[in-house]
Amino acid sequence: MKIVLRSDVDGVGTAGSVVDVADGFARNHLIPRGLALRATDGTVTQATAMARARAARDLRERETAEGVARQLVAEGVTIAARAGSGTHLYGSVTTSEIAAAVTARTGVDVDRRKLALPVPIRTIGSHEVSAQLHPEVAFTFNVEVVALS
Repeated sequence: MKIVLRSDVDGVGTAGSVVDVADGFARNHLIPRGLALRATDGTVTQATAMARARAARDLRERETAEGVARQLVAEGVTIAARAGSGTHLYGSVTTSEIAAAVTARTGVDVDRRKLALPVPIRTIGSHEVSAQLHPEVAFTFNVEVVALS
């Protein structure tokens, strides 16, 4: 049976694609859960429009992620944190704080789950943070932690 997927389905396809699946899988699983529609002339036209919109949105998101990556790799981010004697922090710098600093620096809202810390940041100094803002844009940037005065 030919169907149009309304959302991404693992092992089947992405939203907006027209795929051929087993009749029972379509009738019993995909269509009742709202994951797909039976392919008609109207739904196929709608699927192509959805695919074009998705490609345009993906291009915009990738360009935005590349711009943020260029800016962060070049400049990095500075975060002020409370520190005890020496270089040890009270607590640690979290990905939420880094995401807020990146958003303040670039103006682009960054999700904390897109940032990865190899180890928690608990000292003053320079630390490397990995980011994957888009499936095709992965980079590392520098986070400078300074003592709050």
